[in-house]
Amino acid sequence: MSTRDLIYLLPLLIVAGTALLLMVFIAARRNHRSAAQLAATGFAAALAADLAMLPPRSIGTEQITPLIYLDPVSMVFWALILFAGLVVTLLAYHYLEKQNERREEFYVLLLLGTAGAMTLAAASHFASFFLGLELLSVSLFAMAAYLRERPDALEAGVKYLLLAGTASALLLFGAALIYASCGSLGFGLNAISLMRPAWYFAGFVMIVAALGFKLALAPFHWWTPDVYQGAPAPVTAFIATASKVAVVSLFLRLVDSVHLVQSNRELMMSAYAVMAVVSMFLGNLLALRQDSVKRVLAYSSIAHFGYVLVFFLIPEPMGPQPILFYLIAYVVTTLAAFGVVTALSTGEDDADDLALYRGLFWRRPFLAAVFTASLLSLAGIPLTAGFVGKVYIVAAGVQGRLWGVLLCLVAASVIGLFYYLRVIWTMLSSPEPDEAPALPALPLLGGIVLATLVLAIVWLGVYPNPILRLIDAASAF
Repeated sequence: MSTRDLIYLLPLLIVAGTALLLMVFIAARRNHRSAAQLAATGFAAALAADLAMLPPRSIGTEQITPLIYLDPVSMVFWALILFAGLVVTLLAYHYLEKQNERREEFYVLLLLGTAGAMTLAAASHFASFFLGLELLSVSLFAMAAYLRERPDALEAGVKYLLLAGTASALLLFGAALIYASCGSLGFGLNAISLMRPAWYFAGFVMIVAALGFKLALAPFHWWTPDVYQGAPAPVTAFIATASKVAVVSLFLRLVDSVHLVQSNRELMMSAYAVMAVVSMFLGNLLALRQDSVKRVLAYSSIAHFGYVLVFFLIPEPMGPQPILFYLIAYVVTTLAAFGVVTALSTGEDDADDLALYRGLFWRRPFLAAVFTASLLSLAGIPLTAGFVGKVYIVAAGVQGRLWGVLLCLVAASVIGLFYYLRVIWTMLSSPEPDEAPALPALPLLGGIVLATLVLAIVWLGVYPNPILRLIDAASAF
């Protein structure tokens, strides 16, 4: 490999190197604060290295071995993944301080999961696709079951393990069919010239199903509420953000590089449309009567990635600007929402019951304000990042003349307003003196992280131009 290749891979190398260094450190000396500081430093250094290669300082595109392809768009996805990893590290420190478990290994799993997500986001071959997916999946189900004294955490880990096994089986079978039809596992194949195009199409469908499991798109969504509810709050934040950003990046590259015959392409577009519409309505409808905050956010996530799927229905190719901005808004908003859940959690249980949030505006006004901003952004209310992101998705749908799907998006979004406002109304309600549980104090570090996230939500909703210019510059390559 050349020096240029190593420069491109520097963010990934920093994350992987930090994981190895942390393992050696833990073997020599256990110290939770030092382990968290080392992990946060690794994430910050990798994020800085990645941002240094974005436009206008970008050094272009590069095929690094047949397995990895990097360009400025991939590096934007990397930046999102690394940012999510850094925020989860900072939020998890005080959360783990309340637990009786061994804490240091959590950061090793988080770094390894981030490395897997980054590999997925840059994959250009089914071998790197599979390696990245497995590294991410193994780390995630270990983190989901990390709090061994909680039965719901163990249940979440087992369910995610079964999900990962199912997705991997579909991926491997699909890759085998594609290899049997064309003799290659690299992306960018043309199905028209294949000897067995039916096998190729069947393999592609299986791979899309595997990605549907990871994105929790209907009808592959059933694991999501149980895993979100049972996993520790910082882990749920990572599953909802970094892992899904990596899969969307891979899905974007795969769909862009695979050329199906016209009849099969029309069939896949119809399947995408059904998945998008069902995900929108199912996610929003099932969230209406939930009394678990984490399940509300789980069903909200299902609906949001139904919105994201609208981008893939556009018949004419267009740049990835709408989906990139939407994901940036979604990641910042979701991290803020789960940050509030993390801050309110105790050593015994997460702050999941909606009743715990009754009167939060009067007891913890700052946390209530952050959560309100997050929920309004998820609902797509103006002056928030979520509103601008949804406008860009709708504009992309208008360009593609997807009137029916857009009508469903608007209707599903209106339904979603109810449960977001229900949570906000609960926080505004006056708590009963004998029913108001004691809330943990908000640490300074957690307050700084949440304040930064809520400022980002408002900034992206009021003045998104700098981020939009960066995305346009990255998409121009």
